[in-house]
Amino acid sequence: QVQLVESGGGLVQAGGSLRLSCAASGRTFRNYAMGWFRQASGNEREFVAAISRGGGTTHYTEFVKGRFTISRDNDRNTVYLQMNSLKPEDTAVYYCAADRTFGGVVRTAPHEYDYWGQGTQVTVSS
Repeated sequence: QVQLVESGGGLVQAGGSLRLSCAASGRTFRNYAMGWFRQASGNEREFVAAISRGGGTTHYTEFVKGRFTISRDNDRNTVYLQMNSLKPEDTAVYYCAADRTFGGVVRTAPHEYDYWGQGTQVTVSS
């Protein structure tokens, strides 16, 4: 069992930055690939970024590539999402999720992830 707690959301003006954190419980964090997803009001949950168990492989949706960076610290059981050049269309609840996969695999479909956090709201004003 893995419990995930996100933090770092808030209100920011367009062009600004936020750094989301996701702290995981347990001693098996390094056995999971980690992903960030988001869900805007009225929309389905969508993939944002993912990172492999060791951190050597990352993958981003085209909408955030070049603006967002995912990273992880396996000693601190934490995954991060650095978000720069934020746009109003980035407004959503952001969720982190854990995927018990193998090696350098990262996946993008929500149903492939095993554990989810409660989410943190990000609001970007124009």
